[in-house]
Amino acid sequence: GVIFPYHPRLGRYTLNFHEAQQACLEQDGILASHDQLHQAWLEGMDWCNAGWLEDGSVQYPISRPREECGRKDTPVGVRNYGYRHKESEHYDAFCFTSNLNGKVYFLKTFRKLSYSEAVQACKNNGAAVAKVGQLYAAWKIQLLDRCEAGWLEDGSIRYPIVNPRARCGGREPGVRNLGFPDKKYKLFGVYCFKKAAEAPPVVAAGHPKR
Repeated sequence: GVIFPYHPRLGRYTLNFHEAQQACLEQDGILASHDQLHQAWLEGMDWCNAGWLEDGSVQYPISRPREECGRKDTPVGVRNYGYRHKESEHYDAFCFTSNLNGKVYFLKTFRKLSYSEAVQACKNNGAAVAKVGQLYAAWKIQLLDRCEAGWLEDGSIRYPIVNPRARCGGREPGVRNLGFPDKKYKLFGVYCFKKAAEAPPVVAAGHPKR
């Protein structure tokens, strides 16, 4: 599976615990466990914003200590704020997704699209606009690599990079996030998600009817 940090259009540190749970579900994930976050940190995850985990604790993984992330002279590791108040305190979320029962793809269109046009374009293609968790799963599991920014279902603009190159957002692989632009006036491509075709019903073998 794969962990992805998440915050909604409202901005950073706007989710209480229950809202974080809901936000992950809406993006095709669940709140991550400490073990999952620790594993992601071992694999190089470095994220400077604290997020809720499934047990109600708030943590964040640091691989490259720096001043703006709790000082440069602190050790690497998963920083832990401990258990926080689930209703009144607000952070981001660390979500986890492991299954992708379908395919995420960048839809080829003649021109860039507004958000509502993107929704319609995927629909016309027999698909839906991909969720953040689906794009992360496609990046990790299907090795989706596309240097084109596209709409996702939550109104954010992202693109997945497996093989980093200079013009595609830096030296690290990952899912690039360009934030939440104006849905009506900003134009981009779109990532669609098409469910795996359901297997045809199995006909029970038996004697032909006379």
